Amino acid sequence: MELAELLSKMETEGVIHGGSEVNKAMVAVSNETRRLCAHLNTGVYTNEEIRQQVSQITGQELDEGFSLFVPFTADFGKNIKLGKNVFINSGCRFQDQGQIIIGDNSLIGHNVVLATINHDFDPFNRGTMYLKPIVLKERTWIGSNATILPGVTVGENAVVAAGSVVTKDVAPGTIVGGNPAKFIANVEDKIK
Repeated sequence: MELAELLSKMETEGVIHGGSEVNKAMVAVSNETRRLCAHLNTGVYTNEEIRQQVSQITGQELDEGFSLFVPFTADFGKNIKLGKNVFINSGCRFQDQGQIIIGDNSLIGHNVVLATINHDFDPFNRGTMYLKPIVLKERTWIGSNATILPGVTVGENAVVAAGSVVTKDVAPGTIVGGNPAKFIANVEDKIK
């Protein structure tokens, strides 16, 4: 199965059944992505070399403002869309089968997990994966060790506090934190 067809099926169907042709095609892409991530994470590279390697992982040309500190792990890679001037700190893990979209000028802290998959609750059907995208709008700031779960959109200018688990959408211009993440303040109230 060609990548374009695989991405289309993943987006339109929103589910991958264990052992299916879609699952096999996804695993093949994931195997290559693991190899590319291992190469990225085991060398010393310039910012330009890192951008080139992340471009291979995502299949997307990245702008000069993109910056990433290794290590970095993507489960699939080809369903990550990165805006301009995005910064990703070390230790981040992106489970992107359901799609991860990161808007311009966004900051991702250390050890952030973006997870776009849920498995079936039926213990005899756990190989089935349900996919929902994560969208980080422009100028979002995701604090260290935060986890964002499938289907969440973080609005423009929003901040997710360190260590938070985000289970539902975050309104633009707000700060959320905790487990599960809840409203803390408006960003404009913190600007001096």
